[in-house]
Amino acid sequence: MTKTPNNLIDANDTYDTIIVGGGIVGAGIFRDLSIHGVECLLIDKKDFASQTSQTSSKMLHGGIRYLETYNFGLVWEALHEKNLWLQLAPHLCKELPFHMPFFKESKHPMWMIKMGLMLYDFLSSYKNSPHKMLSKQNTSNALPRLKTKDLKGCGVYYDVIVDDSKLALETIYDGLVNEKCHALNYTSIIGFTHNSDGTCTGELTDELTKETKKITAKNVVFATGPFTDQLLDCLKNINWTPQMVPARGIHLWLDHKTLPIKYPMILMTKDGRVVFVIPQKGWVLVGTTEELAEGDLFDLVARDDEVDYLLESLKEYFPDVLIEKTDILSTFAGIRPLVRAGKSVDIHNTSRHHKIIKPFDNTYVIMGGKLTTYRLMGHKITKEIVTKNGLKFSADLTKVPFRRPSVIGPFDPLSELSESDILKIVKSEKVKTFQDLVRRRLGLPARSHLKTQQNFDKFFLPLVPELSKYIKITEDDVKNWK
Repeated sequence: MTKTPNNLIDANDTYDTIIVGGGIVGAGIFRDLSIHGVECLLIDKKDFASQTSQTSSKMLHGGIRYLETYNFGLVWEALHEKNLWLQLAPHLCKELPFHMPFFKESKHPMWMIKMGLMLYDFLSSYKNSPHKMLSKQNTSNALPRLKTKDLKGCGVYYDVIVDDSKLALETIYDGLVNEKCHALNYTSIIGFTHNSDGTCTGELTDELTKETKKITAKNVVFATGPFTDQLLDCLKNINWTPQMVPARGIHLWLDHKTLPIKYPMILMTKDGRVVFVIPQKGWVLVGTTEELAEGDLFDLVARDDEVDYLLESLKEYFPDVLIEKTDILSTFAGIRPLVRAGKSVDIHNTSRHHKIIKPFDNTYVIMGGKLTTYRLMGHKITKEIVTKNGLKFSADLTKVPFRRPSVIGPFDPLSELSESDILKIVKSEKVKTFQDLVRRRLGLPARSHLKTQQNFDKFFLPLVPELSKYIKITEDDVKNWK
């Protein structure tokens, strides 16, 4: 058996802990256990971070809108985590001034926005860059394409943009520094048994080769986000009551030339929702929508009506900027893993806090929470597992920079990639398919994002014979990638 198995058949027969779900929460628990010296296996049905953890608004933030619901504890926690990650992973995170324009008809008057921003800074223990208020003229100078009719001014506060999937991936890579800890993507759990000796056995299957294997562990953690109810309902040996309120949302990417704004913005829609408009990497991210999701939650795509909603929101604030559907570089859709408040399935009245349920003494289900606070969310679980192993738990052990960063960071220009970079990525970053490589390891949402799309084929097609030794790829995969 290899030291770090890349396929299910080569994994150990037993582990101390199996973590099901390779999104940001599962990745955080994996890293935490690894740093504490606990042997564990992380699995994900798809590629790591390929679902919820790559479809967020790509921010680490305190959640300024949660101040309205007096959720000060969550905001305090998130702000401190956001500022911690600025120190731990500056190659993944960037602090930017977010602009919140307000108008004559806005829900919140200037004094209320000022008080909210003061409170935001206070809850960060004044670790945030300090907020400021802009006059109408200074707002127009900062945001020259913004409508001026009834404009009163703008509040400016500081939050962080991040490559969400890259953060999850680097968290996993850091966990792999411990050679006793393994991670397998395209591996799903299809059966679960709680054994008489107190252990658990998971029947796993490789989604690419269809091979199966039973692996026994002292502990099992389910960190499957919005897929929790659907998965646990299929595992008949767990008596599960639905807990999730999966909220569907979409984002779209525009070329910066289409919407040439310099600073991130918060737009309040007519129906009271918040839409973020965030320039990054030469593009502009716009999102999100929110509605109750039904049916299959995997690999969602944006609907026309959702795209229309975001375009209408932009038109309201930028009436002189003509933005058509043809100007959209790409779209993506995902699910927020909201947890029910009692029996309610109202997505607007659900907690942003996480929740942990234990079907058995050694089986943990973690749900909900925020991307920003993922490092903290699993501490209750990891502390219990670490203590069971006779080890000393310290919440501060994960307050260290990543020891194994990815080959290319999220803000690196793709034009500087070399063949050796690509080969290093596929050999060291758990890549199984061409989509894994391009979308998550290189951070390229779609071919349309490239300035010279012809160079994409010229670069990748000659690499196909060599890459096919390591990942699932054909020339058609390259030619047909959109």
